Amino acid sequence: MKAIQVSKVGGPEVIELVDVPTLKPKPNEAVVQIKAAGVNFIDVYYREGRYPAPLPFILGQEGAGVVSTIGSEVSNVKPGDRVAYTGVLGSYADSAAVPADRLVQIPETLDFNQAAAAMLQGMTAHYLSHSTFPIKPGQTVLIHAAAGGVGMLLVQMAKKLGARVIGTAGSGEKAKLARDAGADELIIYTTQDFEKETLRLTDDKGVDVVYDGVGKTTFEKDLKVLSPRGYLVLFGGASGAVPPFDLMLLTKNGSLFVTRPSLPHYIATRAELEQRSRDVLQMIVSGDLKLRIHKAYPLSQAQEAHRDLEGRNTSGKLLLIP
Repeated sequence: MKAIQVSKVGGPEVIELVDVPTLKPKPNEAVVQIKAAGVNFIDVYYREGRYPAPLPFILGQEGAGVVSTIGSEVSNVKPGDRVAYTGVLGSYADSAAVPADRLVQIPETLDFNQAAAAMLQGMTAHYLSHSTFPIKPGQTVLIHAAAGGVGMLLVQMAKKLGARVIGTAGSGEKAKLARDAGADELIIYTTQDFEKETLRLTDDKGVDVVYDGVGKTTFEKDLKVLSPRGYLVLFGGASGAVPPFDLMLLTKNGSLFVTRPSLPHYIATRAELEQRSRDVLQMIVSGDLKLRIHKAYPLSQAQEAHRDLEGRNTSGKLLLIP
């Protein structure tokens, strides 16, 4: 079968399309014929070696498809079931062997592209807004990269929870997408200082929470736009990792909180995975959550997909189609 493999860590050029042996499931696994795989920044972190994995490995943490075979201990899915998952390496391929307890059923009204686009980014937006910092009506939130894959979903969820949403975006076109998703105010960070604009928009009071998937280039100013006892939720590092910092900065800027959450800790149990994925998928079915799929690439164009993602040339979800 065909797969995208990394034999050495580095830039997009280390991505290779290779032939690998056909998979056989372990007793607790199901083999899923992948119909669509999500492309996410966590894939970049694995490719770069920021998140270590034994070499060589097949990239990809998110997929949707059809169960083809199951292991001897599997009882929750059967061949022919339409399923989706995230958090297991190996989705950039024709097929992937996945622990069966990580698979969720796809509603009949959703297609594979929608399901693959929803799992990682949808559940990320859900845990950020419902669990890490549970948004309450009347609060003001700042969402960086509000036209990105997570950003647009997070904007929609924050609005439905009753927040005033300030978003940042890199261009007028992206700002329009974020506004269409529900953002109340948009800051174009390439031409405006988001610190000054956020304070202006909040009458110097600051925001209750900053949701930041950018990292290095935004972190320092994030601390300056929070209201006292505000939360900085740092869930990614698209611009690079945040360097070490003096914790006294949190005191200086108003007894602030900083957290660095990750999706696996918010879907660690089967019960939480089912609840969170069900909430997200049903939001899509009902129309309360609208997905934007920026582009679907053939599996062979995984290098191009990574370059587009890292170049901030996208707005919405990227997929690979085996």
